[in-house]
Parts: sequence; C-alpha cells; structure tokens
Amino acid sequence: MAGPAAYENDEEQPLDPAAERVRRKLVRFMAVNLAILFVAVMAVVLALVYRTMTQPSTDAVIGPAGEQGQTVSGEVVLPDGAAIVSHSLVGDRLTLHVRRADGSEAILVYETREGAHPTGRLDIVRETP
Repeated sequence: MAGPAAYENDEEQPLDPAAERVRRKLVRFMAVNLAILFVAVMAVVLALVYRTMTQPSTDAVIGPAGEQGQTVSGEVVLPDGAAIVSHSLVGDRLTLHVRRADGSEAILVYETREGAHPTGRLDIVRETP
C-alpha cells in the first residue's frame, strides 16, 4: 500500500532535461507577461493621474463679437409656455436653446458656478429679404 511517504519520494526526484527546459520556458514566459502587464497598468494609472491634474481651462468668456473677457448682457426672463429645444453644458457654462410661446427663439447662457441665474441671452432673429 502506497502511503504519503511514497508520494514525497516521487516529488523529490529531479525532472528529466526536456521537462526542465519546458518549465524554464514557462517561467520566463510568465515573467515577461507579468512585466508587460505591469507596464500597461502603470501607463493607464499615469494617464489618469495626468488627465486629472491638467484639466482644460474653462475660464474663457465669449462676448458679443467673440472677444474674450466680455460677457453677453441683457435682461433674461423665461416666459410662461417656453420650451427648451436643446441644451449644452461645457465646463461651468450651460446654454439653453428655448422656443417661446409666441414662436420666437433665444439662447440663454447660465454660469453654473455663480448660481442659477442666467448671465446672457441671445435672441434668434430671422433675416427678412
């Protein structure tokens, strides 16, 4: 009857040369793959850290003629019955394209950093020939 002592003797015997070569190749293959995986994971982590540290500046303010540093001005009131056609959020700026009850359209600009009040309005006017 073969007991635990008989199995220990089998494990202690050296591998034949062909099996030892295969084992060495597998260990080398595993080490190379682990190194490549580590480098890839570190590249992703570094890219995420770089991206969070270098956020693009959203401080540019668009004026009436596209000049920086000026704000769009005017009194803005969202009338009853107005419907939002579309919206856009870029950084801290929210723009709403609204259609009023009378059919006219406007673009409302909000600076979300400063609160919920609109900071500008652009009326959309159709050019008549």
